[in-house]
Amino acid sequence: MKFAHLIWGNLTRKKLRTSLTLLSIIVAFVLFGLLCAVKQALAGGVEMAGADRLIVRHKVSIIQLLPESYKARMERIPGVDLAVHQTWFGGVYQDPKNFFMQNPVVIEEFLSMHPELILAPAQKKAWLETRTGAIIGRKTADRFKWKIGDKVPILSPIWGRRTWEFDLVGIYDGRDKGSDTTPMFFRYDYFDESREEGRGKGLVGWYTIRIKDPARAAEIAKLVDREFENSPAETKTEPEGAFAQGFAQQIGNITLIVAGILGAVFFTLLLVTGSTMAQTVRERFGELGVLKAIGFTNGQVLALVLAESCLLALLGGGIGLTAVWAFTARGDPTGGMLPLFYFRPSDVMLGVALCIALGLITGIFPALQAMRLRVADALRRM
Repeated sequence: MKFAHLIWGNLTRKKLRTSLTLLSIIVAFVLFGLLCAVKQALAGGVEMAGADRLIVRHKVSIIQLLPESYKARMERIPGVDLAVHQTWFGGVYQDPKNFFMQNPVVIEEFLSMHPELILAPAQKKAWLETRTGAIIGRKTADRFKWKIGDKVPILSPIWGRRTWEFDLVGIYDGRDKGSDTTPMFFRYDYFDESREEGRGKGLVGWYTIRIKDPARAAEIAKLVDREFENSPAETKTEPEGAFAQGFAQQIGNITLIVAGILGAVFFTLLLVTGSTMAQTVRERFGELGVLKAIGFTNGQVLALVLAESCLLALLGGGIGLTAVWAFTARGDPTGGMLPLFYFRPSDVMLGVALCIALGLITGIFPALQAMRLRVADALRRM
């Protein structure tokens, strides 16, 4: 630390060059952080999926409905503990841009299937006693400033172009950091009684089944699909994680897209920062020779140059990562389209590791050149 003033003085000698290099590092790490948050938002459901849960949907498409009677048949299959259905409601609140997921469910079994949703016992009791009752996730409640007791009108173009009015009886939280607290859930009995004739009465969107042994997931999925072979509504059963991954992959391979963009950005950054460090060291050959002449060892000169490049990388990367953390801490910037949008601690640590790697890679060659510099050659250039 006693040479900190020397390192800082070298960085601030050419203020414009250092500022521009620092800005390029900040932009690169802001892009890194935002892409990590977007990736988490699109694919985070895969990580949060339960290992003991399978999704059963229509074999043709998820928009095709399944009979409600499938529930009892699924629960008779060996290894299946519970089957719970949901249906896509597809409504909006006041304006088409105010979109969030809404699903009708059977209360007791739905809450049993999803213990990651935390609902106060009194609110659960009120939901069971209120035919038009609904619960909403904390993020959506905060977004629209809703509170318990409010009446929430939802227009659904799918189930008969009319406004459904729900009584908000509960606001649930997520047990885990990545839990999605944007959907609204309401009672299936109210939904099925109220939807118009010809709108799929007695039909549901998909089933979530809980299995007793996650190691038998593939085997049980085949048994479920075999149960409904050659029926008017054949099924496709897959792990909950694979189901979530399928949604994310509708826009492409997220991991590959993010890796490609970041690879190009950091390759360019290596060239820019490496060029800056090489030029900085070349301009100081004479001064480095003086340092060696007054007793600095080759190792100390090497460490000084590496410390300079690492400080530049850590300063720029730290500012960029902090900016992203502050931005993502405010939650989903799209108003519901990316409910799992946040900057994971593991991604922050990866960003710090990239900062250090950037500093070492861009500084190592100029540092080696400075270390090998002979005093006579250096002083001759002064």
